[in-house]
Amino acid sequence: MDCDEEMVKTLFQYQHGFVISKVLFTACELGVFDLLLESKELLTSAVIAERLGTSHMGMQRMLEVCVGLKLLKMERKDNKGLYGNTDFANLCLAKSSPKSQYQYIKFLSEFGYSNIQYLTKAVREGNNQNQTVFGTSEKDLYKNLSRSEEEWQRFSSAMDDAWSLFGQEVISAFDLSCLHVVCDLGGGSGYFAKIYASLYPNSTVTIFDLPEVVERGKKHFVSSEEHQITFQSGDFLNDPIPEADLYILCRILHCLDDEKCVALLTKLHKACKPGGGVLVVEQLLNEDRSGPLSASLYSLLMLVFLEGKERTASEYNALLHGAGFKDVQFKKRRYFGVVYGRK
Repeated sequence: MDCDEEMVKTLFQYQHGFVISKVLFTACELGVFDLLLESKELLTSAVIAERLGTSHMGMQRMLEVCVGLKLLKMERKDNKGLYGNTDFANLCLAKSSPKSQYQYIKFLSEFGYSNIQYLTKAVREGNNQNQTVFGTSEKDLYKNLSRSEEEWQRFSSAMDDAWSLFGQEVISAFDLSCLHVVCDLGGGSGYFAKIYASLYPNSTVTIFDLPEVVERGKKHFVSSEEHQITFQSGDFLNDPIPEADLYILCRILHCLDDEKCVALLTKLHKACKPGGGVLVVEQLLNEDRSGPLSASLYSLLMLVFLEGKERTASEYNALLHGAGFKDVQFKKRRYFGVVYGRK
C-alpha cells in the first residue's frame, strides 16, 4: 500500500508537530501578534523585525510559517508581503485580548515543552516523573511551579486563561441559582469565582486553597462591591472543609488518583448542606475511550506530571456515587465536561 496525499499530510504534521508548537510559542514570546494588533494596519516583515528587534531574515521566515498555519494573513503589494493578524490571533494570541491564551501558551513553552521529553520514561514506568523534573515528589508540584511571586503569577494566569473562553458556559451548564453559599476548592486567583459571582450575584463564594496561594491570591485579587468573594486557607485533602451549599472542583479531580478522589468527595458530601451538591469541571473521555483527542492528551500529561487521569462520565458517576452523592448529571460543552452531583 502506498501513502496517499492525506497520509503524507498527516505524517508531516505529526512528525513536525513540535516545530509547529515552537513557532507559535516563539511568535507569542517575540510579540508578533501584539504588534500587529496595536498597529491596526498590515506591516512588512522588515518593519516587524525592526520594531521587535530581530533579524529580518529570521522574522520573514517565521512570518511565512505563521501564514501557512493560518495564524497570520498576508497580502502582496509592490512585490512586498504585508502581514496582519487573523481573527484567531487577535482573539486568542494577542496579550491585550480579554480572551487571550498567551499566558497558557507561555506556560506550555517554558514548562510543558521541555519536560514532555520524559513521556517515554513515564509510559515505561507507569508513574509521574516529578522526581526527575523537580527532584521532589508529586505533592510538591504546585509549590515548585510557584516558588516566587513571579512564578506563581505566571502559573495562575496560565490556569485562568481557559476560563476567559469557557468559564461562563461551564458555570451556566446547570441552574445553580438556589445554591447561595459556594466553596471553590483550589480556586487560586479567584478568576473562576468572579465569573460565578457575576452569574449568581446573590451568592457568596469562598476560595479555599493552600496558605501560600491564598496569600498571593489576596494580594492580586481585585474585589468588587457587588461580588461577595472571600479567601480561606487550608489543604482540602487534609484539613476540615467549610460548610457550603455547593462545592466547585475545577480541574482538581484529574490531578488525583481514584482513592484520593473518593476520599475528597466523601469529605465534601459530609460537609455539604442537605440539598446541596458538587460541581466538577474536567475534560471528559468518551465511554469507549476513543477521544476526544484533547482529553486523551491531557490524560497522558497527567501521567507525566501528576498521579491522576482524565475520566469518562461513567467513571465520575462511580466516584460521586461512591462518596454518597445522588442524581449525578453530565453536560458536555465545547471543551470541558461538567458533572453535577446532589446530596
